[in-house]
Amino acid sequence: MALSMAFAPVAHSATRIKEVAAIEGVRSNQLTGFGLVIGLDGTGDQTTQMPYTTQGLKNYMEQLGLTLTPASLTQLQMKNVAAVLVTAQLPAFARPGQMLDINVSSLGNAKSLKGGTLIATPLKGADGEVYAMAQGNLIVAGAGASAGGSKVQVNHLSAGRIPDGAQVERSVATSLQDGPTINLSLNASDFQTARKVAQAVNNRFGPGVAQALDGRTVQVKAPTNPNERVSFIADMEELPVDNSIAAAKIIINSRTGSIVMNQAVTLGACAIAHGNLSVSVSSSPVISQPNPLSGGQTVVGEKANIEIKQDAGKLIQLPQAAQLTDVVKALNSLGATPQDLLAILQAIKSAGALNAELEVI
Repeated sequence: MALSMAFAPVAHSATRIKEVAAIEGVRSNQLTGFGLVIGLDGTGDQTTQMPYTTQGLKNYMEQLGLTLTPASLTQLQMKNVAAVLVTAQLPAFARPGQMLDINVSSLGNAKSLKGGTLIATPLKGADGEVYAMAQGNLIVAGAGASAGGSKVQVNHLSAGRIPDGAQVERSVATSLQDGPTINLSLNASDFQTARKVAQAVNNRFGPGVAQALDGRTVQVKAPTNPNERVSFIADMEELPVDNSIAAAKIIINSRTGSIVMNQAVTLGACAIAHGNLSVSVSSSPVISQPNPLSGGQTVVGEKANIEIKQDAGKLIQLPQAAQLTDVVKALNSLGATPQDLLAILQAIKSAGALNAELEVI
């Protein structure tokens, strides 16, 4: 039984600052909006069950100067219209006129959005302001057909994408040019990495330019001139950082049984008893036949057979392992399934023989 495990080597490798940290305040923003997709081939929403589709079309028509009476709304059968939610990422430094890719997902019970067209949809940010307008023809990477009660479908038909489907209407201000300093935010909190980033900047630009504020943030003095500041940041992000030391960590996926550990994981000497317990339950029908002329009825029952089997447990002694390859060999010698290894690793950690942080996802 091979261990379902992957490892990430981190021994003595140099990475750039841009790969371990990002400029604080330089980030993207999520946009979302409610819209309508039209032009569907009878695969839209069933309006009797999706009232917001009718309400959305009514609001759109009123913006165009057309008024729908309550009586006309009840008679609408909009099989070619579907209510959707539109999402997009507004990147940092985006300017009005720039085009964005958008994702369109069905909000109701539409069977397919293939061949549809998204009509003008305002995309709003968390503050409720409109930052982009979306419109265009959907690209749905899927196909489907149904007839006589049979249905065949390839991929997902209720979601699509529109490349360059939105145009930026408003930019988001950033704090990149504010103040005499900028902050580098590390991707992972680690005091060792923060110190090394500050040392790399100081070695390149002079003592006192950078200082680590905590395990996540490094403050850097930067030029106040916008052009000089951009050049300074470009040079700083290319500086190499020695990433030879990493915190020992094991990531466990409880759903798939996969285990990932880095090179810093070590194992102390320990002994493990491992065995298997299986329980099988089977049932067989039992028929009770009444005597002739008794007036009784035939009764069908079930007889359950329960069998418990436990394999002989074995005690395995694992030696102290300072290298990742030795750790993998030692765990492979258990012959346990990936699900068993999840419990074994947690038990070894509780016993103090595993020098690593366990994270279950």
